[in-house]
Order: sequence, then structure tokens, then C-alpha cells
Amino acid sequence: MQNIKNIIFDYGNVIFMLDFQKLKDGWASLSINNTEAFFAHGVQDPIFDAFDKGHVTAAEFRNFIREKSGKPELTDEEIDAAWNSLLLGVDEGTHEVIAELNKKYRTFLLSNINPIHYGYIMDYLKREFGFEGNDHLFGKTYYSHFVGLRKPDIAFFEKVLNENGLKAEETLFIDDIAANLEPAKVLGIQTHLMAAPDTIQNFIKREGLL
Repeated sequence: MQNIKNIIFDYGNVIFMLDFQKLKDGWASLSINNTEAFFAHGVQDPIFDAFDKGHVTAAEFRNFIREKSGKPELTDEEIDAAWNSLLLGVDEGTHEVIAELNKKYRTFLLSNINPIHYGYIMDYLKREFGFEGNDHLFGKTYYSHFVGLRKPDIAFFEKVLNENGLKAEETLFIDDIAANLEPAKVLGIQTHLMAAPDTIQNFIKREGLL
């Protein structure tokens, strides 16, 4: 980690913790089988890519889940509960660390996300922390369903670099999925793979970034 002036953060399992076993159980509760191929860490049905890019509406996504489960009677609330079951929350102290980093570096959030998860997380941040979103913690936030791009699309990274005048070699990107780091490396961005049991707080302290 040399000459870092900018930090781009992934959100899930870097800042906001996820539990894929809970999601697996959630899909199973809706009678969706082969859940590892349907949606798991770094593997997912094409519907999720489209949903992340905003090419599929929440209503269309829910109808797909009804068709996939063979249960047309499933309510929106039941589907959302299963889909949101992997969302755990933000560890104590993480927001404070991010806020301190934002004083020293130009910081950005780059998240593959969809309208259902986005709505849940915005409600969570308001309820638990009194936050109106994440905008105050970063120089700029990029959510895939608003932008129409998702990692590992190299254009997503190019957009962040170009819009903000960032030099790739002065930029660090942190993500929990190895495939998402590859386009960043191609562009010359420094990268770090966040893997449990490591945490963003431990990483920042260990690397002396604060």
C-alpha cells in the first residue's frame, strides 16, 4: 500500500456484514432448491445481475421468485424477508473509522446492490444510526442499480476514476470477491481482498492508513 490518496470501498462484507447461510435458508423456506447455484458468494443467477443494474424492477424480480419457487401465492413481504435475510448490519466502530478516513483520503463507495436491499439498508441506517444514507461518510457513493453498471464491469471503475479525476496508482480498492478486483488491477488500481475473519477496522489499523 504505497502513495494512497483515494480509497474505493465495496459495501457488502467490507462495511455492511452479510450472512449467506441465512440467505440459503431463506431461499429454502420459499422452496427454491439448488441455492448454491441460484445465489451464493460470487455466484448467482443472471436475474440478480439484471436486478443490480436496474434492468429488472422489484416487481419483476418478485414475480421471478414466485415462478422459481412454484408458489404464485407468495407475498411481496415474504419474498423480501427471504431476500433481505442475508443483511446483518454494520459492526460497532466501522462508521467512525470510515468517517476518519474521509478526512485524510478521498473516499468512495462502489456497491453492487438492488432496490430491495437498498431500501432495507437505508431504513436500517436511519433506524440504528440516525443516518440519511451513506453520503456523509464518502466523497461520493455509486450504487449499481442507479448507475446501470455492476462489478466486475471495468466501465464501473473507469466511471469512478474519470468522474473524480483519480489516478489509478494512487487509489486503493477493497472488495470481498476476488473477481471484482481483477478489472481494478487492469486499470492499475491497488487492491485488497477482504476475507473473514479479517475486518475493515483491523485492516485499516494493520496497514497504518489512519
